[in-house]
Amino acid sequence: MTGMTPSTVEERLFRIEARNEISDLVARYAHGADRRNDPAMMQPLFHEDASWSAEGFATFHGASAIAAGLAAIAAEEVLWSIHYMIAPYVEFAEDGRSARCRWYLWELSTMAHDAGAEDRWLGGWYDSIARYEDNLWKFASVKLDLRVQGVATPPWSLKKAFDQ
Repeated sequence: MTGMTPSTVEERLFRIEARNEISDLVARYAHGADRRNDPAMMQPLFHEDASWSAEGFATFHGASAIAAGLAAIAAEEVLWSIHYMIAPYVEFAEDGRSARCRWYLWELSTMAHDAGAEDRWLGGWYDSIARYEDNLWKFASVKLDLRVQGVATPPWSLKKAFDQ
């Protein structure tokens, strides 16, 4: 609710809790992403009619297609990663039941490459819409806009797999 002051304590409390829940949604997304885009972790984060896109990777529509598509990217392209999701900024819609959330990404990764696996760093930002339905905040859309990337030299010397 940009520019408006909520009129009740209940509305104000809802927005405070919603901001925390949306920030947690971003953190759970990073958690699943660093577990090779685990479909069991990723699918519950998205509404059934959601979309996900990243130029150079893919566009997916629907929670199950997003989960399967992200898992395929992890299996074929992003072989290992650490996602640093930084400074989520939440702007509520007038009704308070949807919000735009943007955050920065700094990622260390091992990417599949023609000559074998290659350690890389990536930076950019996410732009998303979260929607509140059935007492849960989930993503209605997520767009990744990568702005910089490079080869890690020397390559990462220690890469541990993440536990669930």
